[in-house]
This record gives sequence, structure tokens and C-alpha cells, in this order.
Amino acid sequence: MSDFLIHVISVSCIYGILALSLNLQAGFTGLMNFGLIAMFGCGVYGAGLVHRFGLPVALGPALALILAVLMGLFLARLGRRLSTDYWGIATLSIAEIARIFATNLEPLTGGAQGISGLPLLFSGLRPWDGAARLALFAVILGVAWLICERLVRSNFGLGMKLIREEPQLARALGYDIDRIRSTVMVIASVIAAVAGVLYAHYLSFVGPELLLAPETFLIWAMVIIGGIANNRGVIAGAFAMQFMMAYVPFVKDYFALPSDFVAAARLMLSGGVILGFLLLRPQGIFPERVGGRHDH
Repeated sequence: MSDFLIHVISVSCIYGILALSLNLQAGFTGLMNFGLIAMFGCGVYGAGLVHRFGLPVALGPALALILAVLMGLFLARLGRRLSTDYWGIATLSIAEIARIFATNLEPLTGGAQGISGLPLLFSGLRPWDGAARLALFAVILGVAWLICERLVRSNFGLGMKLIREEPQLARALGYDIDRIRSTVMVIASVIAAVAGVLYAHYLSFVGPELLLAPETFLIWAMVIIGGIANNRGVIAGAFAMQFMMAYVPFVKDYFALPSDFVAAARLMLSGGVILGFLLLRPQGIFPERVGGRHDH
């Protein structure tokens, strides 16, 4: 397997984990989070800060998870005071605030220059280090998928879907809506942070450019193209979008287009996929499975 293909599949696995996180929130619970990248940032900066201050690498995931839990609880608490539409706008604003803080808190985060030199996973296994990283990412993606599937097929998952469809009915039936939403936000935030830790050590770099808003909408495109509220579907959407993004530079070279074409084409691709599927196939390639069995 070529290094390029290993790279694309590895990044696709990381984005697949992020797509699962967003799907738990938006797909199954109806929480329209446009600030997912802030949850992801808890992971990348959790790993980056530990490296910057010379602490053991193993503390990176621990710090990332603590930040993720706090972020999930904060966003859930914010959602109690706002309607769904306003909450979605607020999450986008929080993600942008997080990016601005990461850019300006130079003594802590390295500022615009970021934090470089993070240890690369399995670097001592060359020339098999790429395959080893891919195997790790695939295993973690599989574990995240199993967790999400188990969750949404349980009685708790039934409550999530009822809140998405009929929140007043869910409240009348005795479901604690605030508790369910808080739990979902914490779990989803932890999953996104895990993806962030993996990505930080994959790039060996952490910087505020990783927290740009278009990244969130790229993940939204993956969820929409794959099939919202379908865990297998959103993983397939992540792989499809990532492969399309990866081959944009080849299109540029083939047609001898300017370098600016790559960034513009990727933005247009994300937006075009979202718009096209919402208009022509809003259920995605793999629609939600209705009436599935729930474990008791």
C-alpha cells in the first residue's frame, strides 16, 4: 500500500471519529452543533500543551479528556438557556472564540506559530510506522463506532431520538431532557477530543489553523453525504469526502491551475456537497434505519 493511500485512509479514520461525534449530537439528539471544532481543539491542544511544557506524553490524553468534559458540560449548560437555533449560532461563536484565544495566548499555546515537534506515534517502527498508525486509528474508529451503536440502540438512545423528534412528549413521559443532552454532549466531546489527540500526534503540530470554522462544515458535509443518524453512513461519508479532498491537488496539476485553486476548491466541494444533498437527497447515501431493535 502506497504511503499516500495510507495517509488518506489514516486521516479518513480520524475524520470518521469526528463524524461519529457530530452524528451523536445532531443526528440522534437534534443538537445542531456548529462548533464541533472546539471539542476537537480540546484534544489537539491537550496533547500540544503537555508537549510544550515537557510533561509526559501520556498526560496528553488525560488533559484532553478533562478539557473535553468541561467543554461538553459548558455547551450543554448553555443549551438550557437558548433555543435550538440560537444555541447552534452560539456554538459557532464559541469555536471562533477558542481559536482567537489559541492565537493570542502565545505564552501558553504558542500563538499563531503553534506548537511543533510533538512525538510521532510509532516513529521507531520505520518503515512500518505508517501502517502501525493506520491500524491504531482504525481500531479506535471501530471502538468509537461500537460505543455509538451501543448507545443509540439502548433505552438511553431511544430517549435521545424522542428528544430529537418530540421534546415535549419526552418530557411528559418522564425523560430528563437536560441530563440526556448533557450526557450526549460530554460523550461526543470526549470522542472528538480523542480524534484531536490522534491528529496532533499525526501532524506533530498544533496550531490555531486547525480550529478554523470550515473544518466543522467539512465534518457536517461528511455526516450529510453519508446519512445523518446512521453511524456506518457517516463513516462512509468521512472516507468519501476525505478522498475527494485528497485528490483536489491532482486535479489542479492535471489542468495546470494556480495554487489558490486547491483551497477554494475544497471549500466549494464542502459547500456543494451540503447543498446538493440537502436539495436532492437529504437522507444521505445511507438513510437512518427506522424501527431497529433496542437493547434493554
